[in-house]
Amino acid sequence: MKIQVRINEEGALRNQRYAFTDRFTLISELLQNARRAGAFHINVEYDAADRKLSVRDDGRGLDDFQKLLSFHESGWDNDIADREHPFGIGFTKCLYAATHITVASGRQRVAINTAAALRREPFEVETVSDPIEGTYIELHGAEIEGLERRLETLCQGFPVDVVFNSRPLERRYAEHRLAETQTPIGSVHVAGNRDGKATHSTLVFLQGFCVKRPVYFDPSRVNVIHLDPREFMARLPDRDILIDSDQQLERVDKQLKQCWRQILEVAIKQLPPRQFVETYFDAMHSWGHLDLLNVIDELPVQLFGRISGYPIRSEFCDRDYLKALTVAPTRQAIEQGDVTLVSMDWLSEENTAHWMYVREKAWLVFKAHILDAAHWVHPFIRRLEEQLVEVEAMEVLTHVPLEGRWVQPEVTLCRAVHIRIGDDEVAITDAGVCHEGDILVPAGECSGEPVRQLSKFIDENDRFLKADMEADRDALADLIRRLRSTDPAATLDSLLTEIRLGKYPQLQGKRFEIAVGVGMAPGHSVELLKFEGTPSQPDGGNHA
Repeated sequence: MKIQVRINEEGALRNQRYAFTDRFTLISELLQNARRAGAFHINVEYDAADRKLSVRDDGRGLDDFQKLLSFHESGWDNDIADREHPFGIGFTKCLYAATHITVASGRQRVAINTAAALRREPFEVETVSDPIEGTYIELHGAEIEGLERRLETLCQGFPVDVVFNSRPLERRYAEHRLAETQTPIGSVHVAGNRDGKATHSTLVFLQGFCVKRPVYFDPSRVNVIHLDPREFMARLPDRDILIDSDQQLERVDKQLKQCWRQILEVAIKQLPPRQFVETYFDAMHSWGHLDLLNVIDELPVQLFGRISGYPIRSEFCDRDYLKALTVAPTRQAIEQGDVTLVSMDWLSEENTAHWMYVREKAWLVFKAHILDAAHWVHPFIRRLEEQLVEVEAMEVLTHVPLEGRWVQPEVTLCRAVHIRIGDDEVAITDAGVCHEGDILVPAGECSGEPVRQLSKFIDENDRFLKADMEADRDALADLIRRLRSTDPAATLDSLLTEIRLGKYPQLQGKRFEIAVGVGMAPGHSVELLKFEGTPSQPDGGNHA
């Protein structure tokens, strides 16, 4: 017994209606046929009330009307067949989308009842006295709700002028409207090639229709690629997704990367070094061409940061305590040691002391990992986290546990915190330091912020526990005040230190008398005293 492939023609005709994804495939196939026929202008009219669609083009027209009803026979010449691989099923969508079809071209015209056509009944092609330039197709009973909105998007990259209901469509991504470069995969428009504002958002078109569209993108800043149809094929029948899409889109990304390489190699020769770096660093970083910086003395200012606040731990990589520089240090300043660069990981339990050391030294934090491994700056970058750190509380006053909601560290009050790395050390007196799960509080620390060095306050569901953080911060601040309340003057002095009275110019140089425990609970009174001369507080301290 022998078996062979057979085709159930009736079943094939019946099931072909389910081959196309949506109702708009009808119009895309008609536009595609007009383009292949060499049309320069296509006019589309649709009357939703009458469900009537008409498409007229000024192309070469039809020679053989039988091709309209021949499944999987394209009828195109060898050049188009070799270049675009037509499937020969586009017009058949009309048979399932309308009740009646009229086609006219040159001196020929045919009227088709689609139900009869699918029963394989014949239709007479008539000869008309008035010739039709190009091709005119009219469909009755076509349900294409939302066509106007969809057609605008459908034709964004279409190469032929399209007018819909007397309104010309914009076609902003059509090949002739963009500055494009011819490449092995097709024509490529690279967004940001002049101003360096690169993007990975890319619209990919094949034979005028989009086969890859980002979910979100800036319409005015997007890469646009018109693929060479000899190199790429789209899925049958809608042609809206590339065959072997994952592999083919890798080719697209590689070509975009190569295009950026060519752009950058031209720009580096034409622009002064600083202007080149300022303009194109983000593009080099984004598209993997940072090795071009290896031969330039200038460094991107985006890689530098100065610690201007109190370093805290954060799950979301927020470094608000790092201030950006406006001008990058020169190569000479770096090589001569006039500025010191350090490479630091995100603040964690293991490197908190390193961060506080760098803060005290006023060194610059540098994102060394971004640069190419062969860049000239690497030998001049200190990597402190690779060195042992020694932390010691000096002149300890007391050790007390903090019973917080989320953290329960031991709190050590001291005069200063000494941090030693190698042969050098710093003494920190103005801010708390977390070390090995404990909080060291020097004389100048009065806030509860050190708890944020101890924990990110993130639970197992990645939720930021703001209420717990604020409660533990307030609890630490209150504990510090109580521990320093060894006498009335010290207690009030601690409270006034937290308020930071120096921020209020109208209070400077004034003397007050404060009485606590009078009036409404907790109760106090304040009286401004008159005095002659300057207050005798040479150290700038408070007097109560």
